[in-house]
Order: sequence, then C-alpha cells, then structure tokens
Amino acid sequence: MKRRIFLKNSAALGATVVAGASTTACKPSPVDPNSGAYQNAGASQNLASSSSSRPTLELSMVTVWPKNFPGLGTRAEEFARDIGVATNGRIRIRVYAADELVPALQAFDAVSQGNADIYHGPDYYWQGKHIMFNFFGAVPFGLDATEMVQWLRYGGGQELWEELASPFNVRPMLCNATGMQMGGWFNKEINSVEDLQGLKMRIPGFGGEIITRMGGTPVTLPGGEIFLSLSQGNIDATEWIGPWNDLALGFHQVADYYYTSAYHEPSASICAGWNLDVWNSLDESEQKIVEALAEMHYSRSLAEFNARNANALRQLVSEHGVQLRQFPPSVMEALADVAADIASEFGQTDEISGRIYNSYMSTLAEVKEWKGVADEPYYMARRLSERFGDAI
Repeated sequence: MKRRIFLKNSAALGATVVAGASTTACKPSPVDPNSGAYQNAGASQNLASSSSSRPTLELSMVTVWPKNFPGLGTRAEEFARDIGVATNGRIRIRVYAADELVPALQAFDAVSQGNADIYHGPDYYWQGKHIMFNFFGAVPFGLDATEMVQWLRYGGGQELWEELASPFNVRPMLCNATGMQMGGWFNKEINSVEDLQGLKMRIPGFGGEIITRMGGTPVTLPGGEIFLSLSQGNIDATEWIGPWNDLALGFHQVADYYYTSAYHEPSASICAGWNLDVWNSLDESEQKIVEALAEMHYSRSLAEFNARNANALRQLVSEHGVQLRQFPPSVMEALADVAADIASEFGQTDEISGRIYNSYMSTLAEVKEWKGVADEPYYMARRLSERFGDAI
C-alpha cells in the first residue's frame, strides 16, 4: 500500500514538473531589448508580416531572342519561372520574345523608361548608350565566361557595371553564358587580312568595330533576321553563337565555311537588366533570391552550351558536310592588335570608362598570369593524350 501511494505521488509530481516545463517553454524567454538577438527576431517577424501582406508583383521581361530559342529564349523562361517558384508566387514574370512587346533592340529602352520591368540580352547591344557596355557583354581576346565572374565578383566589376547602368535606371546582373563562341559563317575562305576588306558581316558591338578597322562593314541584326539576310546576299558572313544555336537557325544551308577561333566573343555575358525602381521595390530577401537564381542559371547555361555544342558540331560536320575552318595565325594576330587599340580608345571616353578599362585589364592580366601557369599546360598535355576521351 505504501509503495502504491509513493508511486502515485511521484507520478503526480512528475506531471506537475512537465506541465511547468511546458508552460515555461511556451513563454518567450526574456531578451535584452538592446541585444542583436532581440533586434533580429523583431526584424524577422516584421519581414514575414510585410512579405505576406504585400500584393503579388506582376512583371514583364522583354528579350532579344526569337520565341523558344534554345538556351537563350528558353533560359529566360526558366529564369522567370524559377523566380516565381522560389518566391511562392509573390513575383510573377511574363516573358516576351523579341517583337512580341517591343523590337529586340529596343528592350533596354523599354526597361529604362519603365515600359517593361526586365530585359534579357547581351549588354553590347546598348553600346549606343555608352561604349563601355561592351565590356560587360564581350571583349575580343578578353575574359571568358568563368573569368567574367572573377572580374565582377572579385575585381570590382559588378560595382562599376551598376554605376554605369544606374543613370539609365537599370540594375544589371549576369544570368546566362554562351561559353566559347565560334568565329562565324562565311561565303568565302579567310586566308589573309585582305580577305576581310569589303566584307559585309553581321557582328555587333566591339567585334563590329574591329571589322570596320579591317576594312569591312559590320551590321547589327537580331537573331531572327540573320538567316534571311545571309540567304539573300545582303551580308557575306555572320557570327552568332555556336553550333547548337547555329544549327537551329539553319546557317549551314546558306553559308559554306564555318570558322572557329571566336576572337570577338570568348563568351557572351547575358544580362538580366532590371528597371531600377522595380528592383528597389523588392525586399532584401527577394533580391537575394533573384541574385542566387541568376548565378545558378549562369552556371547551368554554361554547362548546357558546352554539352549541346559538342553534339551539334558533330552533327553539322558529319551529317551536313559543313567545312570547318580556323583563322590563320596572321589574321588572328592582326585582329588582336586592332582589338587592343580599340579597347584602349574606349577606355579614354570619359572618367568611368577609364576606371572600367583599368579594372577589366587588371583582372585580365591576373588571368593570363595564373592560367598560363596552371590551366594552359594542363590543356596542352590533355590534348596529347590518346587514352582519355579519344578512345570513345
């Protein structure tokens, strides 16, 4: 009997202790109102309350790409979709292909003026706004896709890019990369620098200025207009991107020679340019989500282009009989010399041009020094191997 009474009393006491502990756990612990923990907790509650009470943002993205264009138009759609998913539908973006809402080459103006919210395209298309937009799209003989990230993230490039774009009410960010491009499609072989004289070639931006200095005529055309112009003889040559996209546009049907050694675009850095007012209306968590997704899509697009290009090039050569060529060393040397002169001239345009030029070239010097020691000897040794890759 005494034992039963003891167990009963013990159980009652335990229940009281547990109940007390539960009550204590439900009560907020005292926090010093001046401590960081208190402030962070309050900020989190306010942020959650603010985000849940804000209306859905319905935004428009205008692109420079044809509808459903592989790797570029499709990547813009995926980027917009992922932003919607990651923000639980708080930000919804409708994507417009070139000419659906505005012409391709008016995408920047549409965002700058508030007639659209985001553009998706390479910033060298906007060199008419400021010549140094070229440095954030592609610089001939300059930084490749991974090196571009090095400059923007660790060489001060992103801050300079934002400073350049802010007077136009634009906030830029990398969101897509094409990887190493091809030299272009030509209706005649290029055996010397003389073969570039009189050449009428679709090539925008910095690369177009090189063609001008070499005695040719550059033409800027959006992707959807190139095939017709080349087939009708309005241009003699065109660069675009690489085998995957070039195959999709059918350039092999209207040009005989396909050149590698893409001196003009080691990679096209594709930008998501946000209307600055729209960007500033996002809260910090939303901005971080967008930036993280942009970086993910940049990395993923680079991997996709490398994979698709390899297969498409094999198809162009083996199934369509495309004649693959490489620019002679004498031509490449001449192009590089002209590119260096132009870059230096661009860098003297105004004060911000000088700072962008010096920053970019500083990173390029670091890249050449380090990769000359590490990457290039490795690639050379790998090419000589007959036991890795070649046996497939």
